[in-house]
Amino acid sequence: MCGIYLTNFLFTEEEIKTKLEKIKYRGPDHTGVLKKVDVTLGHLRLAILDLDKRSNQPFQFNNYTIVYNGEIYNFKDTRKELETLGYSFQTTSDTEVLIKGYDAWAEKVLDKLNGMFAFAIYDTEKQKVFCARDRLGVKPFYYYWKEGQFEICSQLQPLMNKESKVSSEAVSIYLSTGYVPSPFSILEDVYKLQPGCILSLDLKKKSKKIKKYWDLKKVKTLDITYGEAKNRVERLLKDAVKIRMQADVPLGTFLSGGIDSALVTAMAAEISPAKIKSFTIGFEDSKYDESKVAEKFASILGTEHITTICKEDDVLELIPHLIEVYDEPFADSSALPSLLLNKITKQFVTVALSGDGGDESFIGYNHFNTILKYKKLEKIPFVFRKAFSKFLPDSNKYKNILLCRTENDFIKRVFIGEQSLLTKKKSNWIDEEFPTYKTLSLNPIQKTADLNIKLWLENDSNVKVDRASMAYSMEIRSPFLDFRIVELARKLPLNFKFEGNKTKRILRDILSYFIPNDIFNLPKSGFSIPLGKWLKTTLKEDFEQTVTDDFLNNIPNIDIEYTVTMIDEYFNDKAIGKDSNTELIWRLFILAKWMEKYNELENTNI
Repeated sequence: MCGIYLTNFLFTEEEIKTKLEKIKYRGPDHTGVLKKVDVTLGHLRLAILDLDKRSNQPFQFNNYTIVYNGEIYNFKDTRKELETLGYSFQTTSDTEVLIKGYDAWAEKVLDKLNGMFAFAIYDTEKQKVFCARDRLGVKPFYYYWKEGQFEICSQLQPLMNKESKVSSEAVSIYLSTGYVPSPFSILEDVYKLQPGCILSLDLKKKSKKIKKYWDLKKVKTLDITYGEAKNRVERLLKDAVKIRMQADVPLGTFLSGGIDSALVTAMAAEISPAKIKSFTIGFEDSKYDESKVAEKFASILGTEHITTICKEDDVLELIPHLIEVYDEPFADSSALPSLLLNKITKQFVTVALSGDGGDESFIGYNHFNTILKYKKLEKIPFVFRKAFSKFLPDSNKYKNILLCRTENDFIKRVFIGEQSLLTKKKSNWIDEEFPTYKTLSLNPIQKTADLNIKLWLENDSNVKVDRASMAYSMEIRSPFLDFRIVELARKLPLNFKFEGNKTKRILRDILSYFIPNDIFNLPKSGFSIPLGKWLKTTLKEDFEQTVTDDFLNNIPNIDIEYTVTMIDEYFNDKAIGKDSNTELIWRLFILAKWMEKYNELENTNI
């Protein structure tokens, strides 16, 4: 993993190094800055493959210079193909393969790559910049562009300056989702390149072009038996695990009490000639602790397992670090234990395999069952549902469900959650940025899964994992994010993945080859923390000092009267379902802490 930077602003080398220092944790092994004509490239390296300085970046070949973040897992096969075309290699890195692949095939090189990546290649002869982001948005890519002037970076902090202005639209979307989705960023005039996209800059013409090279396709269900499907998924997943185990540094796995991480660890343990290290964090509160289940998994799989039991203070002291390394307001509370897990794991390894992505492709989230419940509710005419909703208080989470007119309205509700904090609703952006979810499949479960992949996976799960790992110079690789697995899973008959109330059916059956059913078929708590309890006790005073009237008055499009009432009801246990608004309270708290930090630095204004 690394950090990339590219600009044609006339910054000095020292100014660029100062910018990169803000995200030095992304690449502590080497900082490189190189000026080519009117463009300056910067790079922070976390050395994983070919640790020699010959693979440092910016990396040059002919008239091309590249800065690249990520890993190309099939780079050895691509290298062999390039050698047949006459190319020779001076390193054993995937960086050299990538730049020479671009020289050979131009943008068609992307069709040959299997990996997670965000990169920029500057052509000094044509004065053009070619950029691309991986298919599923595992690696981040921010850019500023205005009238031919540009700045590109892996994170937002180096792009911030005293003229930066917070985007009111992004704030409203954040309050609806808990994150800022691409192509938006929390700052005006700064954007995220969406997954599976190419960004081309012509510096002579001062023109910018974005186009897709990969996307989800319309679902065409395979005519295949369950046994055949199970064998195909197993073979492909094993290959995805195997190619992600290439590293010149120590490697381990994250192992929770869930199916996905257990399956990845099982396959890694089977492939590895040496004993695999696996890592779990647990909590003192048994309601949130999966460490005992993970230890059972580890014992059966024969891993060298390391469990760390964490206390409340261990997690809460990371809140300032969360605000710093996540760049934008980010309210997925599981980011805190994720930071802690990476902090601990870094003491032993630099690369870890994870189970992220399994829920999206193999129908693992609880909201898939909720979709089925709505389909039953939908049979009741809307006029009756609307009338009944009037008897429910605004704080009741079922009220908005009753007021969903269509299936698509309800599916969007899954991802935007409660919007009562806003005076004007902000849901149209989903239709504008991800319109195809309505047509790629007619099945509401698959529609929801596709939005999970296009929206939640990139903007929540992948952001959480990237920032939490990079904060401690860790690299996380998830076999379930192999695009071949995503494509295959979408073609499988739905009942192979989701049967009755049984989620991830096919993965469960594959895992049973390694671990007995009765051990892994236990209820899963998820990577969660007792957030509601902490907000009402340890964090209450900090919340009151941070989420002030002044703060609320400065937030555009927020319904202040409703928000103040909600806060009062929450902390005084007046609301029905008194903890149902914990997520909204946390979003406000994180936004306020983010604004506090960056206003103090005089980096932003709203």
